Amino acid sequence: MTAGPGPARTPARRKARQLAKYLRAERPDYAYLKEVFRHLREELAVEVARAPKRLLYTGVWVAELVRIRIADVDLDTCRIRITRGKGGKDRVVPFPAAFKETLALHIDAQRRAGAVFLFESSWKKPYSDRGIRKILARYTQAAGITASISPHTLRHFLFTWLKTQGIDDALIQPYSGHATRQSLEIYSRLALADAQQRYDDVIGDFPV
Repeated sequence: MTAGPGPARTPARRKARQLAKYLRAERPDYAYLKEVFRHLREELAVEVARAPKRLLYTGVWVAELVRIRIADVDLDTCRIRITRGKGGKDRVVPFPAAFKETLALHIDAQRRAGAVFLFESSWKKPYSDRGIRKILARYTQAAGITASISPHTLRHFLFTWLKTQGIDDALIQPYSGHATRQSLEIYSRLALADAQQRYDDVIGDFPV
């Protein structure tokens, strides 16, 4: 395998196996490997084209957000399970693939701190609904926004925007939580894969 006119390169998978021989005994975790390869890029003077950071656009209710546990996050599929959400329903919501690395680092830090929930305060407790609203109010003020913005406003804006991008209601419904348990099961089986793809196609253009 070659790359342009430069020297021949070992196939990436084989190179990974070679490096693994040196690292396996140390049982490295994700954060350690990320740090190692950051220094390796510096040693090799490799410049990284950085993608713009994306926020966590899931459309969950704030009451659901504060109850998300670390175990509910699937980094491989970029999905979060909402257990007994509004109306007592379970569902799965996506997050942007561009947010995966940032979220993985956050989860690693939370685990090392002994956290159970995805978002916990310095008191080692999950945030309350009121706490999240106060945080949003501080950010709103810092951004110079005079209008009152609630978490529900942001949720409504996301789903309205997805609709304007031409995404069918049937594809939005599994994420929104507005469904009976019976219809949710049907939509989840038939539409989840398509919804994930359409979500990934358009979420990069979501206006911050």
